[in-house]
This record gives sequence, structure tokens and C-alpha cells, in this order.
Amino acid sequence: MNMFIASDSPVDVQLLTLGTTIVVFIIFFVLASKFVWPHIVGGLEQREQKLRDDLEAAEEARKQAKEALTQYEEELKKARAEAGEMIAKARQDAKAAAEELRSNNARELAELKTAAASDIESAKKAAIGELHAEASTLAVAIAGKILQREISESDQQQLVNESLAEMSGTNS
Repeated sequence: MNMFIASDSPVDVQLLTLGTTIVVFIIFFVLASKFVWPHIVGGLEQREQKLRDDLEAAEEARKQAKEALTQYEEELKKARAEAGEMIAKARQDAKAAAEELRSNNARELAELKTAAASDIESAKKAAIGELHAEASTLAVAIAGKILQREISESDQQQLVNESLAEMSGTNS
């Protein structure tokens, strides 16, 4: 049997072809494991490390975002509390201002009433005085006509003063 001659049987293996294939495979395996495989493994390890780093960075970003959200919620809560306090203070200030305004208005009204009453009383006394003077002058004129004589100015003044004294005594 010849090794280089192909046989008709599919089970017959040619040893030279088989040996050459095995030697080429071993050489390829040794070369690949020495030169190619380290690059492939290194690339896979780099990719794995990059994925881990990305996952760690994403986890850190998630933690930071959660902390920022917590801080934001706390600040929002503080701001709402401050706003509530400001509104309450504004209401209290408005109430105090309204009360002060009412008090001032009541006081001013009382002062105006007192001043008006005083003015009315003064006007009343002045009117009564003028009325007495006019009544005295009229009485003197009537009396002068009745007596058919003219009363002197000093007599007239004395009669006016007496009449005023009498009327003041009756009104008081």
C-alpha cells in the first residue's frame, strides 16, 4: 500500500497528511498561544476592567445623585418652612398694623370730638355774649327812647356789663 495514493475506503487515513496536519496544528497552537492569545486575553481583560470601571462610576454617580436629591429635598423643606414662617409673620404684622391703625383712628376721633365740643362750647359762649351785647344795646336804645333822653356811653357800658353779669349768673 502506498501512502500517497488515495484509497477508495473512506476509513483509510493517510498518515503523512495526518502527521502534517498535527504538526501544523501544534505549531499554530504554540505560536497562537505565545503571540495571539495574550493579546486576545489582554483585550478581554481590558474590556472587563472598563466595564467594571463604568459600573463603579455609574454606581458612584447614582450615590451622588441620591445624596443631591436628599439634600435638595431637605433644602426644599427648609425653604417651605421659612416661607410659612414669613407668611405667618406677615399676617401677624398686618394684624398688628391694622390694630394700631384702629387704635390711632379711635384716638384721633376722640380728639376730634373733644376739639369739636370745645369749639362748639366756645362758639356758644361767643354767640351768647354777642346776643347779650345786642340785647343790652337794644334794651338801652329802647330805654333811651322811653326816657326820651340819650344815655351816655359810660352809662350804656355799665348797663351792658350789668346785663351780662346777670345773664352769666343765670346760665351758669
